[in-house]
Amino acid sequence: MTEQAMYILASLARGECHGYGIARDAEELSGGRIRLTAGTLYGALGRLSDEGLVEPAGERDVQGRRRRYYRLTAAGELALAEEVERLRSTAAALGARLPSTRTAPGPA
Repeated sequence: MTEQAMYILASLARGECHGYGIARDAEELSGGRIRLTAGTLYGALGRLSDEGLVEPAGERDVQGRRRRYYRLTAAGELALAEEVERLRSTAAALGARLPSTRTAPGPA
């Protein structure tokens, strides 16, 4: 799963949202690492929809603008949970390789 897809699914785990809201939430959640342009976001949403992980949730007028909303499917929730577990397992395995005490390197 791409990092962008993971953040889109995580954004939708909070509930239905429109494209701009997903992009804004993904950027905030990632600490600014993920910045989704319209093309990238809607391309990813299309792929996630084709995979059955997200689905359209209708359109609504918001401040005079028509916004398309999306929601996470049960398969999307499962895929996100599996990705979170994979990342936890990876972090644990890598963290186990760190020395238990860190010392600053001496002068070279």
